[in-house]
Amino acid sequence: MCMTLKIDQVTKRFGQFTAVDELSIEIPEKQIFGFLGSNGAGKTTTFRMILGLIDATEGNINWHGEPIDYSRTDQIGYLPEERGLYPKLKVKDQIIYLGRLRGMDKSSILSALNQWLERFNITEYLDKKVEELSKGNQQKIQFISAVIHEPKLLILDEPFSGLDPVNVELLKKAVIQLKEQGTTIVFSSHQMGTVEELCEYLCIMQKGKPIVHGSLKEVKRSFGKKNLIIHAEFDLKFLENESGVLGYREIPEGCVLQVESEDVSQTLLNVIQGKGFVRKFALEEPSLNDIFIEKVGESYA
Repeated sequence: MCMTLKIDQVTKRFGQFTAVDELSIEIPEKQIFGFLGSNGAGKTTTFRMILGLIDATEGNINWHGEPIDYSRTDQIGYLPEERGLYPKLKVKDQIIYLGRLRGMDKSSILSALNQWLERFNITEYLDKKVEELSKGNQQKIQFISAVIHEPKLLILDEPFSGLDPVNVELLKKAVIQLKEQGTTIVFSSHQMGTVEELCEYLCIMQKGKPIVHGSLKEVKRSFGKKNLIIHAEFDLKFLENESGVLGYREIPEGCVLQVESEDVSQTLLNVIQGKGFVRKFALEEPSLNDIFIEKVGESYA
């Protein structure tokens, strides 16, 4: 597999504080890679080192076998968590300025900008000042500024924060299309469902270290535990004490159990047979939220 971005034994210290600690990951080309972690886990620091905005204390970061420097910025897009648009500039002037910095000509910028504004249903904001837009629409403009030049590598730091569900869906569709067009996308998010939906590969960081890293399928498989959802017309509380049941959560229709393995679910099916009407009995993979809570919780121990 061709690896587009390789982070090798990277450490970043600020004085006595270690923000990133011997991070080694490889991000596959033309994929969507998700970074997860609590605030202060080291995600944004990692992004800034990838972009060359800050230097690593130790280790190397290579893209297609070479370090990233200013000669390659026209191939990279970046959406920072802290929004950085010029509030007094009109949207059109803002994007023209940023596009020109990346080597585009004015007509190409305006053509691409009009397409993006139409896609995001905000064509009326072309000549509006940034400060006149809502926070959500400012975020869409900043996203456009990060992708207007069709980057090969796109880094998005919390791109969905502060957006309503409709705009989250718009942005997700745009991210997926960029990936299909060949862009490698790396993003961080606190929204587990979004990461689970978009990413084939991910890294969960805690205190600067990767505590989970790999393909989403492998991460779920290695976690081992499964979720068993049962909807029934009788009390299921007794299942909490059955062998192989690691967790029990009551829901209006029945319960959700965390079980050690598929074999346990078969045993439980035999246990409840004949006790009453069962409307649902479904074994599911663990959610990314389950994995995150357990792994991040363990890292605090």
